[in-house]
Amino acid sequence: MARLRPFFPKSRGRARVDDRRVLSGIIFINRNGLRWRDAPAEYGPPKTLYNRWKRWSDMGVFARIMMGLSEQDPDNTTISIDATYLKAHRTASSLRLKKGGADA
Repeated sequence: MARLRPFFPKSRGRARVDDRRVLSGIIFINRNGLRWRDAPAEYGPPKTLYNRWKRWSDMGVFARIMMGLSEQDPDNTTISIDATYLKAHRTASSLRLKKGGADA
């Protein structure tokens, strides 16, 4: 977390919810493909997770984190950043089946 701290925006006014907890919640939601409201309670309120994700995305925080971390370690064999995102409808798995349940 110490390597990530410089990339987060500075707090203005009152203290924010812990960045580490919020970042962990955002990663958990994205990795598992969940809705914001399905976030486990230990990550904090879903509204906080969404608002922080939206604000940080608009400010380019995640892009700066990825760029900064890749610049800190110039050994290209250890860098693996994947932005692939696929989503299929729940009926997509049954498209190959013919009516009546017989396989194609």
